Amino acid sequence: MRFDETKPIYLQIIDLIFDLILQKRWEEDSRIPSIRELAFELEVNPNTVAKAYNECLDLGVIYNKRGIGYFLSKDSYDKILNIKKEEFIKNEVPNLAKKMRMLNLSIDDLISYINQANIE
Repeated sequence: MRFDETKPIYLQIIDLIFDLILQKRWEEDSRIPSIRELAFELEVNPNTVAKAYNECLDLGVIYNKRGIGYFLSKDSYDKILNIKKEEFIKNEVPNLAKKMRMLNLSIDDLISYINQANIE
C-alpha cells in the first residue's frame, strides 16, 4: 500500500479497513488479521496498526476476543456506511455543489453524467 504523506498513516489504515468492509471483503463477525499480521502486510510499525485498531474499537466496528484476536462487529457494515455517508455529505457535497454552480450544471445534468459513467 502506498501512503499519502499528507494524512497520518493510521487514518489511512482505518480507511483501508472501512473499504474492505464496505466491499464485503471482510465479513461481519469474522476474524480479521492480527496487529502484527496487518503491520507485516502493510510494511508499517505494529504500533501504527494498533492505533488504527484502537480507533476502530472505540467506534464499535471491531471487538477483541482476548487470546483469539480481533473480529468485526455484527453491525460494522452499517456503522461504517453511516460514517462514510456523513463524511461524504460534510466534505464532498459542499465542494460538488460549489463546482456545479460554477459550471452551471443542474442536478439533472449530474444524474445524466452519473448514469453514463462506468461505475463498478
